[in-house]
Amino acid sequence: MQEVEDSKTLICLPGQRICLSDESTIAGQGTYERQGYIYATVMGTVTTREKDNSRFIEVKCYGQQTIVPLTGDVVTARILQVNQRFAKCSIISIGEHILERNYRGLLRREDVRATEKDRIEMYKCFRPGDIILARILPQIELSCYQLTTAENELGVVVAVASDAGVYGAPMVPISWTDMQCPETLVKEPRKVAKIVAESTIKEEVIDK
Repeated sequence: MQEVEDSKTLICLPGQRICLSDESTIAGQGTYERQGYIYATVMGTVTTREKDNSRFIEVKCYGQQTIVPLTGDVVTARILQVNQRFAKCSIISIGEHILERNYRGLLRREDVRATEKDRIEMYKCFRPGDIILARILPQIELSCYQLTTAENELGVVVAVASDAGVYGAPMVPISWTDMQCPETLVKEPRKVAKIVAESTIKEEVIDK
């Protein structure tokens, strides 16, 4: 997707490239800029906003009802820390609603996959900086939300190769367990989320 002239009907997924970034085209709410391109951080509709001779590219999420995480919600979170037993996360959005503040999340080893739980190695599933889709489990601690990625549609949606630095290109999934940098061809293990096709999302939005 290189153009955003039809942005009112353009629907994107987390990590999806929207358009080129330059001095007059700037990443706004719900997006980020990396290596000259603007990417979406959440799922929603691409919109543009003009200000001071600049065009801000933003992603507006569907629905504004959910304000705090609830059991069963699908959330977008950033991995902050990983050890052998769990990954600490920061919850960025709930469904399609961008949060005004971040909430703490904890993804335990036994909640990563639905099968072969005793064989899971956390460092082969997630790395700090990864963006994931996860589901909220019944809350055990008031200060932290328990997360699970034990569904095909949940897991890593945006990741950068560990040796690529801050400005590395986002990796692309090549299997359920691996992602690859399109520039260096470096492969790294991840618990990859199955992204629903864009056409399917559009149909679901139209049905609603």
